[in-house]
Amino acid sequence: MALRINDEIPNLTVTTDQGSFALHDWIGDGWAIIFSHPKDFTPVCTTEFGAVAQLADEWAKRNTKVLGVSVDGVDEHVRWKADIETAGGAKADFAIVADNGLELSKAFDMLPAEAYLPDGRTPNDTATVRVVYIVGPDKKLKLSMTYPMTVGRNFAEVLRALDALQLTSGKGVATPANWQVGQDVIIPATLSDDDAKAKFGDFKKVLPYLRTTKQPA
Repeated sequence: MALRINDEIPNLTVTTDQGSFALHDWIGDGWAIIFSHPKDFTPVCTTEFGAVAQLADEWAKRNTKVLGVSVDGVDEHVRWKADIETAGGAKADFAIVADNGLELSKAFDMLPAEAYLPDGRTPNDTATVRVVYIVGPDKKLKLSMTYPMTVGRNFAEVLRALDALQLTSGKGVATPANWQVGQDVIIPATLSDDDAKAKFGDFKKVLPYLRTTKQPA
């Protein structure tokens, strides 16, 4: 069954280059980003891991842990991190799951149940394993993005989406297209104008069902 938004993620115990742990315990009471890859020592994935490493301070500001996933073993992950740090110019302090048995990839519905790793495999054998998951403190999936192998992920967009999720989950608002922190937000259509004014103060009515107000503090 597909992992859908608001589903609780599987509480797998995973092996990583930083030891083994259960996913729910690792998430704790914060947010988490899990980002997956089809193979170590591949060019696009190396730049992506480097981009994640560069954003370490930004993840920390948002009480968010990051976890890489690749369907190779711990020894390969340890060696690959040297390349990641060279490419990204930043220390890769996050853990990488060694999903060489495909347990996580299949549990998160990245691969069919019959998928396996053939001898001499290439990244094409696990090409669908290029997903970003954002998980909330309640251990439920809040957002997912799937990319083809040829397109590097935009982690500035992942960061923007994380900001939007953290804001909307706590303030009862929505965000418009291309929203950035500090910009106006959308008042839910379920609120009457009187209730919207009582809750948010002044607002702009663009359309009867589209009302915007300043981002709540």
